[in-house]
Amino acid sequence: MPPADSVQLLIIDPQNDFCDLAGATLPVPEASADLQKVASLINTWAHRLDAIHVTLDSHQPLHIAHPAWWQDSERLSPPPFTVISLDDIEQGRWKTRAPEKQNHSLEYVKALAQRGRYQLTIWPEHCLIGSWGHNVYPPLLEALNEWSRTRLRTVHYIPKGSNPNTEHYSAIAAEVADPDDPGTQLNTGLLDWLKQAQTVLIAGEALSHCVAGTVRDIASYFGDSNLHKLVVLTDCSHAVPGFEHLAEHFIEEMKAKGVRCLTCKEAEHLFTTS
Repeated sequence: MPPADSVQLLIIDPQNDFCDLAGATLPVPEASADLQKVASLINTWAHRLDAIHVTLDSHQPLHIAHPAWWQDSERLSPPPFTVISLDDIEQGRWKTRAPEKQNHSLEYVKALAQRGRYQLTIWPEHCLIGSWGHNVYPPLLEALNEWSRTRLRTVHYIPKGSNPNTEHYSAIAAEVADPDDPGTQLNTGLLDWLKQAQTVLIAGEALSHCVAGTVRDIASYFGDSNLHKLVVLTDCSHAVPGFEHLAEHFIEEMKAKGVRCLTCKEAEHLFTTS
């Protein structure tokens, strides 16, 4: 584990399917430029980065937030970006293709409603395990591998999302934890590692969902006295199109809590003063 005065970098889901690249299934505008900035930061400040953590969205085609899980009265799957509400399920507008999953799906959407963070949104199939879209954006991967060779440390990769029964925006815990799957429950190992740092820089995709969920969970675990450690790199993350309002609300919320929201340029002083 890095020293207590370390600078750590947490990169959320820097994968091809989220980049504005040909073939990406869930592209985020400017994501490629975002991750290029992160790569440049790593190359410039490798000697000051004591640990790098990279989360990886890791799905299979059959997933509660993918079209194949659901069907309407005509047995058609919902198109991507359909929002499925509790009322939709109770009124029979959407049902699961596998009848044995109907009750779980109903209870899941109830739990989402009670939590009040996100509604169930159907996404295009993305970051499928083993696919090109699951891979880390190549220029960033090159920078990560060079950092590892230079610092003689391994990048800490954190898969999330492989449980088909729940969404896993946050790298800290799934939206609704599966009691039989520790991988969906609170990632105390990552939290304790980050808490050792003096500064935790956070970048990646997307600002409206996985970045927001992860930072909110870290902030909740850290408590008010440690929120100054967190730095969201605002020019290294963008929102899923149509969800910009969620990203804006997240940044306002974090600033109000005391989390620093800085550009890469504004954050440079942290490498010389921390």
